[in-house]
Amino acid sequence: MSRVLLVSTYELGAQPLGLARPAAELAAAGHDVRTVDLTVEPWPTDDVAWADVVAFSVPMHTALRLAIPAVDRLRATRPDMRIALYGLYAPAAAATGVLRVGDLAAAGEVGTALAAWLDTGGQAIEPHAVAVDIGRAEEGATPPLLPRRAGLPGLGAYARLVAAGDERLVGTVEASRGCNHRCRHCPVPVVYDGRSRAVAKDSVLADVDAVVAAGAGHVRFADPDFLNRPVHALGVARALHARHPDVTFDATIKVSHLLRHQNVVAELADLGLAFVVSAFESTSEAVLRRLAKGHTAQDASRAVAQLRAHGVEIRPSFLPFTPWTRRQDLVDIVDFVAAHDLVANVDPVQYSIRLLIPPGSLVLDDDDPVLAACLGQLDAASLGFSWSAPDPLLDELQTALAARCEAAADSGEPVEAIYTAVRALVFDHLGRRDPGAPEPVVPPGPAPGLRPRLTEPWFCCAEPTRQQLAGVAAAPVAFDACPSPMTRTNG
Repeated sequence: MSRVLLVSTYELGAQPLGLARPAAELAAAGHDVRTVDLTVEPWPTDDVAWADVVAFSVPMHTALRLAIPAVDRLRATRPDMRIALYGLYAPAAAATGVLRVGDLAAAGEVGTALAAWLDTGGQAIEPHAVAVDIGRAEEGATPPLLPRRAGLPGLGAYARLVAAGDERLVGTVEASRGCNHRCRHCPVPVVYDGRSRAVAKDSVLADVDAVVAAGAGHVRFADPDFLNRPVHALGVARALHARHPDVTFDATIKVSHLLRHQNVVAELADLGLAFVVSAFESTSEAVLRRLAKGHTAQDASRAVAQLRAHGVEIRPSFLPFTPWTRRQDLVDIVDFVAAHDLVANVDPVQYSIRLLIPPGSLVLDDDDPVLAACLGQLDAASLGFSWSAPDPLLDELQTALAARCEAAADSGEPVEAIYTAVRALVFDHLGRRDPGAPEPVVPPGPAPGLRPRLTEPWFCCAEPTRQQLAGVAAAPVAFDACPSPMTRTNG
């Protein structure tokens, strides 16, 4: 059996499920497993010397961008070490050149692939091959192993829930994996191809019990979309509330699901739903169609009003910069945020996100003349295909917003001040006079200080900051090591 070191570089400020799940599976198969989370722990010099193999969790773009310099650092002292990169971004990892013959890229339900790789020694694995296993629904099956959290830093080392001046520790669990939808820019359908997999309810609840016992007063469901399986999700939420009535939770839910399952959403609010994360992406109908989001700007407006009617806030994500973005779209987004009283709900990084197109992206399947005209070559260093906006001024604006938002994240500047600065940058770059933010068109939410949020200001597929890169790299990181500071593909 092998001595395996599992490494996480970023998982949204949460105690990483990307370590806990495979740690349980590999330990059950007889392997000796250690874990390290480089987000909150130092470089594991002793563990690197101990390990036979090292496997990096890459569930998102940020994690893979941070894993690559970590692999370089590892190979500086252990040049012959066999390495695995596993998670949703394994397909992109296989195209980076970081893997060698005998290394592994694995996506989907990765435990089986990791165990098989360890058993065979990886001799037949080519560096550009990706082992994909999307598994099957677990309901009615023998309950799987619970995530192994022993050895991970405690919940106090991670992001907390802040609401009405109160702070709670947060435990992250999942009720399902994969997604029933095929948004064109999202990495999930590249692996799961429009399918989701339920985690057995008893297993979810046992994991909830474990994180609550560890001090969690709030549960974050890490599902790509909590309402892919609404009956299953509601059953989990009812049982969670029955067992832990004082524990709140949040979930990611598509706009179309919020509107389609209004009765479910109303009950979730009664069961402790604190807030919803939802990918609004844009107010442009052209952009939303190209991304196959399945909603309109009017639908997003209705979702805000619907949730507020139940006392629940929404925390939207945006993708302002795409090949199809036009100047007015940037004005429309900042106006939408103000008109829906969302200034306090939008993490500033969202204003500067630029579409990333990794290898295998469904965006590349489209016969789109706009995309074809601006698409460049595959750039392994940035993990995707380069592209330039048809309007060069928008590339300049994105760069300026990215720098401003990273500086704001480093300084802890109030979100209202950042919004004002973002709005000024938009109008200044466009050469327009700002007529002022519009008045709210939906019922306003509670005072900003009362709205629940997590204390992690970054996002799943933003480019890593200089500080994040410095935490994994062996040498100091120069500013120009962080190209196009914030890009994402998550749907």
